[in-house]
Amino acid sequence: MSDDLSTGDAALHEAVRVLRSPSAIRERSALIAAAASAGRSEHFTIDRSRLPAVAGRVARVTRERYPELKIPYHSRWRHFEAGGVDRKGELASCWHGRSSIAVARSCIDLTLVSVLLDAGAGASWSYLERETGHRFTRSEGLAVATFRAFVAGRFSSDAGDPCRVDAAALLRLDDKALAEVFQVDEGNPLVGLAGRAKLLRQLGVALRDQPQLFTSIGQPGHLFDALTYHAHAPKLRHHRPAPSAQRHHHVSAPRILGALLEAFGSIWPNGLVLGDVPLGDVWRHPAAGGTGSSAGYVPFHKLSQWLTYSLLEPFEGAGVQVTELDALTGLPEYRNGGLLLDAGVIVPREPQALQQRLKVQDPWVVEWRALTVALIDELAPLVRNELGLTAEQLPLARILEGGTWAAGRQIAAELRDDGAPPVQIESDGTVF
Repeated sequence: MSDDLSTGDAALHEAVRVLRSPSAIRERSALIAAAASAGRSEHFTIDRSRLPAVAGRVARVTRERYPELKIPYHSRWRHFEAGGVDRKGELASCWHGRSSIAVARSCIDLTLVSVLLDAGAGASWSYLERETGHRFTRSEGLAVATFRAFVAGRFSSDAGDPCRVDAAALLRLDDKALAEVFQVDEGNPLVGLAGRAKLLRQLGVALRDQPQLFTSIGQPGHLFDALTYHAHAPKLRHHRPAPSAQRHHHVSAPRILGALLEAFGSIWPNGLVLGDVPLGDVWRHPAAGGTGSSAGYVPFHKLSQWLTYSLLEPFEGAGVQVTELDALTGLPEYRNGGLLLDAGVIVPREPQALQQRLKVQDPWVVEWRALTVALIDELAPLVRNELGLTAEQLPLARILEGGTWAAGRQIAAELRDDGAPPVQIESDGTVF
């Protein structure tokens, strides 16, 4: 689905700026939640009396997973640790003798392809890691599969430098090749395989077409150089420093998100197209508010926000402090949103909707996702209070990890034999 609009250059620029900002995600989700609270929603009511119980569940899960409350960020890097295996340690041989900046680039490469492939796998798919003998499903399986493909050089066109991603390798990645990566066959189907392969090829095009940013080989890790203004690095459009500028040792989380949305906006096959600018995970909703050409749309940028959270460690590992973490929002996806549905905070007016296969653009799904963003914000201080931690000690990036995502999976397993989320969505592998 695309929603094409024509508008003047200045109005278009402003609308794109607004719809790429995390503040718009939060503000417009809050407007939709306010409409539901006032009884103006066709699809949901909200039962906030259940939020304290949900906060208690999230706190218990957090203590079980992290008894000392040393909670890491919600990140793809947690999934690379599945089964208690130190896979990051395996990358040491690839990184031997390399600078911290080169290591950061490699980490960004791995993170990017793995997050883009981290849409819902479906209940029937699994991945056997031959190196350990472990079998994984869902997000962990997708993460381990992409890790193994990365180490094996499946995303690199240079056999002498396997632990990287480049445009040439992505452009030749077809459905069959990705099926091999994920061990897909008739008995092991993966939801949205073709959509995932197409997304990576689209990524290859974006990398190839921006050599000023990603160099002639099209390596996504050079985003690190652009965002920190490293000497002799290519620069992001709209962020061109003076010639005398030095590399910065801090960068804000919204700036990372904005850079990702600007550099990779062209890869998204669905969602809003404003003028000729694809915005991806942005959808219509009558209560979204706003003014000008952005009015009536609510952005989510779920995969791009998930990617931003997952890039915190690569940046920090190279000595760059990431600031303004709580400017990002909760991720509106199956587990966070499923927790709020299963726990009775978000209440469908028509329960049979949960028995139907819905589409990403359906107003029901858009509203559920907006309510998830808004209510995670309301839940966060309750969780901090339960754990006796401050907002500085427990930013949203750690509440999600502790946290809401794991609690969503836990309650789903309690309520359904297969642990599936409560919502069934037709997915092409690029949003859910």
